[in-house]
Formats: sequence, C-alpha cells, structure tokens
Amino acid sequence: MAPSALQNGGFILGLIGAAALIAATAMNKWSVKDRQGDVVTSVYTYKGLWQDCETTTSGFTECRPLYGLLGFSGTFQAVRALMIVGVVLAVLGTVISVFSLSCLTMNKMEDTTKAKMSLTAGIMFIIAGVCGIAGGSIYAHQIVSSFMMSSYSNYGGGYEQGMMGGGMGMGMGMGGGMSGGLPRYTFGPALFVAWIGGGVLLIAGILKSVSFKEMVKDDEKPRYPGVVYKPQSHSQTEVIDHHMEQRKGEQKYV
Repeated sequence: MAPSALQNGGFILGLIGAAALIAATAMNKWSVKDRQGDVVTSVYTYKGLWQDCETTTSGFTECRPLYGLLGFSGTFQAVRALMIVGVVLAVLGTVISVFSLSCLTMNKMEDTTKAKMSLTAGIMFIIAGVCGIAGGSIYAHQIVSSFMMSSYSNYGGGYEQGMMGGGMGMGMGMGGGMSGGLPRYTFGPALFVAWIGGGVLLIAGILKSVSFKEMVKDDEKPRYPGVVYKPQSHSQTEVIDHHMEQRKGEQKYV
C-alpha cells in the first residue's frame, strides 16, 4: 500500500479517535442508574468524571460538580488522569500528523523529516488509545464491583456502601435504588465511546507507523533518473569518407 494512503487513513482515524476521546471525557453518562427491579421513579440518575446529575421526568436536570482532589479515591483520579493524557496526546498527534502528510508540501522539509513526524504521531496515537481503553476499563471494573456489592447488600451492606462511596468517588449513595440496599449502576454510553475512540486511535497509530516504514523504503531508492546509452549513428557516406581519408593517410606515409 502507498505511504500516502496509509498516512491519510491514519490521519482520518486519528482525528475521529481524538474527537471520540474528547467527547467521552466530557460526557456525564459514564454510569447510569439501573432501573431493573426498581419501583417506578421520576428521577433518572447518571454520573460522570466531572459531575453527578439527576434528571426528572419533567425535563429538569440538576448536576453537582465534582470539585477537588482529596475527596476522591486514587482509582477515580487515575481514570481522570488517563483520559486527560489520552486527549492531550491524541490532539498533539493529530497536529503532528497534519504536517507529516506527503500531500502537504512545505519549504525545506525533507521526506525523512516527514517520516519521523509520522512515526511520532503514530506512537502518540497508540499511547492515547491505550489510555482511553485503560481508563474506560478501570471505570467499568468499579461499576461491576459496585453492582455486585449492591446486589448482595444483605451481606455487610453498610460497610460496602461506605467503601464504594469513598472508593469510586462517584457518590454511590446518591438517589434511591433497591429497597433496603444500595443503588445499582450500570455502564453508561460514555464508556463505549471511550472504548471505541481508543480502538480507533490504536488502528490510526499502527497505520502511521507502517507508513513510516514505507516512506523510509522509498527514500532509500535512487532519486537520479536512469541514463540510456545510445551508440553514435553514422551514415554510409560518412563511413566511406572516413575510410578513404584513412587510406590516403596510409599512402602518404608510404
């Protein structure tokens, strides 16, 4: 495959993955309240990395910002940090990827420089994709743990509620839930957006890295055009005249 096609494909996928990672980080629906088995309620609760929100059936939404650093667990802060690092690297990789495109001509920029920039953008995309997938997976693991503990809240429910409320830093005790137990939360759409964005960034990084190899191979090929040797053609009269001159010269010496 041509290096330009790999570069363009990696750039487009990197742009899509960066947009998905930014959207997932800003979304509030990382976890949503599970309504299965609940009594009909007029409050819809969902939580994100930066806000906990409640929406009523009338359409009124109230969100509580999650400010500060000391009030949340290390796991929750790690998810925030992973998503922020992923967003920053994805954006930087997209900017570098623009300047490394072979279709973009810039003065005094060699092909080897563009190849190195393409590899740098590919590495950034791969790291950003890993950060997005890891952040979503860690958050999903906490949701699964909270779901299992709330399902078996009869076994030390008070301790589990305190542990999960402070462990995840997501306000697990906010809003109703199962009668006599903990509220249960399930996966929100932001998790799937983060996973998809991370996977797209991984593919983009691989394409950019492969394009680096192709660009290096093309740069090693000789750049000068081939020279075709053509023997000098002589007409028959020129050959005869040259032969006669040689014979005259021989007779003169004799």
